[in-house]
Amino acid sequence: MIFNEHWHLRGKHAWLSASKYQWVNYTPERLREVFVNDQKKAMGTRLHEFAQMAIELGQKQPKSGRTLNNYINDAIGFRMSAEKVLYFSDDIFGTPDAIGFKETHPEFPNGILRIFDLKTGDNQAKMTQLEVYAALFCLEYEKDPEVIAIDLRIYQTNKVDELAPEPANIRFIMNKIEDFADLIEQWREEQAA
Repeated sequence: MIFNEHWHLRGKHAWLSASKYQWVNYTPERLREVFVNDQKKAMGTRLHEFAQMAIELGQKQPKSGRTLNNYINDAIGFRMSAEKVLYFSDDIFGTPDAIGFKETHPEFPNGILRIFDLKTGDNQAKMTQLEVYAALFCLEYEKDPEVIAIDLRIYQTNKVDELAPEPANIRFIMNKIEDFADLIEQWREEQAA
């Protein structure tokens, strides 16, 4: 048999694909719920791309009290960078939405790390993700969380949640990253043997 060649679909995945077969058991109501959630995720991706571009171009937004505008304006105001990878290993890295480190600051002589996260969904976000980013930063750039100041912020539903994390929490995550990286490497070596 000669099969049809659907060249335009090579490398793509269907929204209702065979490998994600759970949809076979959906009701029309559940299908709509999943569809709407996927559309929200796609919009969140587009908003993040827009924010990244606005930050990189230094294009402040009108002061409106809206989440996106506040996030962009604050990131630009603090001269932060958008979407920079923080790397510990090929298994452990992450990309904060906006990050900045100022080596010297009148209030913080040892420097201040700022990590801001834009959340476009309705589920209340937790600071743990930002604490992991802070730990990755400290490991990659050899900064002591007990010495630098850290400012973590989540922008969501037209408000800003802020946290100055306990240095011990960041150190705990740093230790866990190092320990887990060692375990993963050990397991890889065992699998190769």
